[in-house]
Parts: sequence; structure tokens; C-alpha cells
Amino acid sequence: MYYSSKHINMKLDALNWKILQCLQKNARQSNAEIGREVGISSPAVSERIKKMEDAGVINGYHTKVSPFEVGYQLTAIITLHAFMGKLKPFLNKVKTYDEVLNCYRITGNENFVMEVALKNQKHLELFIDKLISYGETKTQIILSNVIENAAITKAT
Repeated sequence: MYYSSKHINMKLDALNWKILQCLQKNARQSNAEIGREVGISSPAVSERIKKMEDAGVINGYHTKVSPFEVGYQLTAIITLHAFMGKLKPFLNKVKTYDEVLNCYRITGNENFVMEVALKNQKHLELFIDKLISYGETKTQIILSNVIENAAITKAT
């Protein structure tokens, strides 16, 4: 999620950026470990993390599961150009598809980009068949990840 309803305009100082870098590398690090790395106490780390959570800077902590290791042989990027009158119905429907790992509403010729995990080619075919009532699709099979979950750094 890109926008938080609890958004508070928070200025991030150099220490906050160092804490964010640590958390983005390993969100399971203890506050004591982070404190040692950035040069402040564990309670100070905890307080800064809490403030960043309250401000919506930190939106959550997640476990990354390997699709391949849990039985999904294909991952793909699917774009959808919605038919007239199908945009809003698709916005509601896409949330119900277990195959969809990420979905973005975008500008340009297509309306949506989805990252999906599928068991095999037949599963891909069946999934596309569900989508085509909402619009025209284009599919690209993902061969490998070149960059994945890159850390967000301070804008310069």
C-alpha cells in the first residue's frame, strides 16, 4: 500500500534512514542489533521505529514465500486493458483472485499490471480465461528476478 490514512508529515533524519536500511535488509533484527549498527540504544531504536510506524513511513512487516517451493511452477506479469464499463467491476474482482501477488493500476494503454503465481501452463490458461471477460490481456512469463525488494533510500 502506497498511502496511509494515518499519514503524518515526518522528517527523517540520518539515524531514521539508517534504521530503515537495517529493517529493509532484515526486519527480524532486534532493536539492540540495530542500535549497535547505528550507534544508539535499543529503547531509542524502538521509539524511532514506533514513530515511523505511527507516521505511516513503515507500513508493515512481511514474510517472503518462494512460490516455486510451495508448488507454483510459473510466475508471470499480466497486463489488462479493461473493456468499457469493466474497470470498476475488475477492481473488485481482482481482490478475490488467489493467483494475484501484486496488482497495480497504471497509466498508458493498459489499466492494470498483475504479478501472478501459477501451478503450470494449464493454470495460466484457466486464469487468463477468467480475465478476458474484463478486458484484453498480455502475458509475460517471469524467467528470473533481476532486482527484488530493493531498499528505498533517501531521495537526493
